[in-house]
Amino acid sequence: MSTWANLGLQDSASPLMEQLIFFHDHALLILVMITVLVGYLMFMLFFNNYVNRFLLHGQLIEMIWTILPAIILLFIALPSLRLLYLLDEINEPSVTLKSIGHQWYWSYEYSDFNNIEFDSYMIPTNELTTDGFRLLDVDNRVILPMNSQTRILVTAADVIHSWTVPALGVKVDGTPGRLNQTNFFINRPGLFYGQCSEICGANHSFMPIVIESVPVNHFIKWISSNNS
Repeated sequence: MSTWANLGLQDSASPLMEQLIFFHDHALLILVMITVLVGYLMFMLFFNNYVNRFLLHGQLIEMIWTILPAIILLFIALPSLRLLYLLDEINEPSVTLKSIGHQWYWSYEYSDFNNIEFDSYMIPTNELTTDGFRLLDVDNRVILPMNSQTRILVTAADVIHSWTVPALGVKVDGTPGRLNQTNFFINRPGLFYGQCSEICGANHSFMPIVIESVPVNHFIKWISSNNS
């Protein structure tokens, strides 16, 4: 999760988020190079005393400053397209989780396991424990196995919501009457926090998401205890 003075992205917990961070750094490096070059040229204009009253055009330089930006855009567009296709790919998921957005809480269903379902509400500030995070902790966490391909189906019961967990690189809109899906692969255990990031009303930021990533054998025990 984000902490104080964290100017960068959160540490990734999935391969897709790693790729998103790599692309962010790649695009930022290109932007810095362009900014430095343009800034240098503008700065040097203040100290340029040369004047040519008869200069009307320069075809070579015009060709360069037309073709060069197009090539630079290709270096941004091609990795971006690759990443878009990777984010949409579903590879034989081991677990399917369904998330339904309500005002102002989430409902979850594990339809693969005898249809386990529960609601997940934010814990009020006056009920938090000493190790809880204000406005981020919930009463029922989503338990998911690590090192397993997970598919999530997202919809909403009233208005548009958005199921977003930055550490996993997941942001899926939940739209009433529509079922959206995406996949992710959690590669380490831990707690991963998210929130509704759609403007679905005054309290949309008070719809936190908490994913608890556990080893597969712990996940099976949790499923068994909920089925019994």
